[in-house]
Amino acid sequence: MQIASVYIRGKSHLMFGLCILFTAVILGLLGMVSGYLISLGYKSVDLALFTQLPVPAGAAGFPGGLQNGIVGSIIMIAMASLIGIPIGMLAGIYLAEYSSRSWLAGPVRFIADVQTGVPSIVVGILGYELLVVPLGSYNGWAGAAALAFIMIPLVARTTEEMLLLVPRGYREASVALGATKARTILRVVVPAAFGSVITGIMLAIARVAGETAPLLFTALGSRFLESNPSRPFPSLTVQIYHAAMEPYKEESRKAWAGILVLLALIFVLNVTVRLTMRASGYGARAAR
Repeated sequence: MQIASVYIRGKSHLMFGLCILFTAVILGLLGMVSGYLISLGYKSVDLALFTQLPVPAGAAGFPGGLQNGIVGSIIMIAMASLIGIPIGMLAGIYLAEYSSRSWLAGPVRFIADVQTGVPSIVVGILGYELLVVPLGSYNGWAGAAALAFIMIPLVARTTEEMLLLVPRGYREASVALGATKARTILRVVVPAAFGSVITGIMLAIARVAGETAPLLFTALGSRFLESNPSRPFPSLTVQIYHAAMEPYKEESRKAWAGILVLLALIFVLNVTVRLTMRASGYGARAAR
């Protein structure tokens, strides 16, 4: 009996040690990649990168900055989020709370799973055929729609899984107090899983923030600071792509700086949301 206990404890310690080891390996790799990107891009990160537009080769001020790409990406991600997050959350709520009553839940879940694995370039071609060709030109609406198409299944499946983790007793207690199913979902179930759902949304935003292929076929890009989504629209990822393809060292350094800025934007977005939720105590209030 004692030997078996020692064996079980030893096995537990071994598995715990392996978890720590692989966690350290992942963090080490992440640190190496981040350090490499910082070492290549930090020298080119200055005020001009955020305040100047791209400058053609040979012109004064070459290579210029990435102001239009940064602003364009923020606008397009915001538009995609306004489309993708509500649709994804509503689909996830439907799959988690109403699937037992409808034959439609199975096909919707299957389509969402398939859609998450569709290559982004296919999404770009689809956006080109459905939105660019009928409108007659590349435009920011098509780019935002392509990004939203990528976001929807990610948000839907994450929302479903997080809502299913909410204890069934929460629902039963709410219904026992006289609340309707809709009220129970909106006032009890969703708030209880809100933090996890937000995490899924942040992952979806981070995913689309780094997409380039869909935007090459839809928004295309622009060297100007655009505010009209009906025209070709700039984005940071497309500018990084074009800068990396240029033969000039200045453009290459600007591309590395753009990658660093993109990572910083995603990091700041995630940290801001986390701090805001913690300061508001939303999760704690939902649990009570």
